[in-house]
Amino acid sequence: MIKINEIFYSIQGESSYVGFPTVFVRTSGCNLRCGYCDTTYAYYAGQMMTAEQILVEVKKHATPYVCVTGGEPLVQDEIFPLMTQLCDLGYKVSVETSGSIDCARVDTRVKKIIDVKTPGSGECGSFAAANLKFVDVNTEFKFVICSEEDFAWSENFAREHDLFSRSNVLFSPAFGRVDEKWLAKKILSENSSARLQLQLHKYIWSPHSRGV
Repeated sequence: MIKINEIFYSIQGESSYVGFPTVFVRTSGCNLRCGYCDTTYAYYAGQMMTAEQILVEVKKHATPYVCVTGGEPLVQDEIFPLMTQLCDLGYKVSVETSGSIDCARVDTRVKKIIDVKTPGSGECGSFAAANLKFVDVNTEFKFVICSEEDFAWSENFAREHDLFSRSNVLFSPAFGRVDEKWLAKKILSENSSARLQLQLHKYIWSPHSRGV
């Protein structure tokens, strides 16, 4: 059984799968408390579902893309076999994780979107160093930028661990705290190799809407 906060069908707003119609499987529960979190409603609320029940909901939608998110999905052991089942069924699966938990048990076919918590998140230092072994073309490292300090810190982290040349590095402005135009100009002026990422869904629909 997996505690699920919500399952919904929408446009993927982040990662290199941005823009694709996607089924989102949002789990309940998180081991971190980031200051900019936009899914605090997923900390506790949810209902227990079997893998079979989840698959029934996923199959209702005609898309090959499934995103497992949270909360922090990797805190629940049963999420790992579910992702494998989805891959076996031919889905293009991605998982959005805080980076605080070793991704070793994630099926290798799953695209890993691994957050690296910046100083501005309030959870800097939570990153599991073991996740650096997944620096490859099927892994994306996401940095939510809250300030000049966060930008410099993220650049240093990515260069120190050679992320730019081996993985997709995403810099995302903390919504409502950093102007996206400022971050775009910063990436250009600093000759960064990061990819600017906006949370597309927040521009299409209200940033306070759920299930989008």
